Amino acid sequence: MRTMNPKPAAWLIAGLAAMSSFVQAQTLDKILETNRITVSYREAAVPFSYRPGQGKAVGFAVDLTEAIVGDVRTRLNRPGLVVAYMPVSAQDRIPLLVNGSYDLECGSTTNNAARGKVVAFAVSHFYAGTRLLVKTGSKIRIYADLAGQTVATTAGSTNEKVLRKYSADHNLGMQLVLAKDYAESLALLENNRAAALALDDILLFGLRANARDPAALSVVGDTLQVEPYGCMLRKDDPEFKKLVDGSIARLMQSGEFGRLYHKWFESPIPPNGVVLNMPMSDRLKANLKALSDQPEP
Repeated sequence: MRTMNPKPAAWLIAGLAAMSSFVQAQTLDKILETNRITVSYREAAVPFSYRPGQGKAVGFAVDLTEAIVGDVRTRLNRPGLVVAYMPVSAQDRIPLLVNGSYDLECGSTTNNAARGKVVAFAVSHFYAGTRLLVKTGSKIRIYADLAGQTVATTAGSTNEKVLRKYSADHNLGMQLVLAKDYAESLALLENNRAAALALDDILLFGLRANARDPAALSVVGDTLQVEPYGCMLRKDDPEFKKLVDGSIARLMQSGEFGRLYHKWFESPIPPNGVVLNMPMSDRLKANLKALSDQPEP
C-alpha cells in the first residue's frame, strides 16, 4: 500500500497560513460592520450537524452554534443580526474559513496540531476516536481482519491519516477508497464497494441510526486514538475566541450543555426517532470543569 506523502499536507498548511494574513481576523468588527454572521453546517454529520430531508440543518453542534450567535447578538447589541448558513465539506471547511467565506464552524472537526497552525479551536465539546462500521454478520471484528481489504473513509478526514499509518505500521495492505462526504462513505459500504467504513465512532453510530436498515450494520473495533472536537474560528482573533469559549463554558457550567447532550445522544433524534444510546464519556465529563481547548496528544 502506498504510504501517505507528508509534503502536500505541509504545502497546504503553509498556503493557508499565508492566505490567512490577507483576511480580516477581527470577526466581531466584521459582523458589526455588515450586520451579518455566516456560520457553516455539515449535511450528514449525525448527530452534530445534518439536514434531515430538505429542512434546515439540525444537531448538537447546530444548537451550540445558535447559542454562540445569541451571545454575539447580545455582545454587539444587534437583536436583528442576520445569520447566513453555508454548507461545508471535510475538504473545504478550513480553506473557506481562512479566506473569510464564513465565520464559525461547530461540527465534528478534530482539533489537532497541524490544523492549529492555520485556525483556532474553542473549548472541546466532544471526544471521539476511529472505529469501524461493517455489515452485520461480517467476519471483520478487529483491524487485523482488514488485511488486504478495501476500507472506505472520507477524504480530508483525520481518519484517513490514522488508517494509512496503522496499515503501514502493521503491514496490513489496506486499500483505502475515499468518499467526498459521510453519506457517500456509507454508500460505499452499503453497496459492497468496501468491506468496512472507518470514521470517528460517533459518526458511525449516527450513520447507522439513519441508514436504510440500521440492524444491518454494526460498529466494531477498538478506538485507535482520542480526537477532541471543537468549534473552529480564524486564528489571531482573541476577542472572538474569548466570546466563543465563554459561550461553551456558560453552557457547560449551567447544565444546558448536559441537557443538549442528552437530547442528541440519548434521546430519539430526527428523522427516524432512533436513539444513539451514547452516554457522555468520562473525558467529556472532565472537560465540563477543565474547559480545555487543547489538541489531540
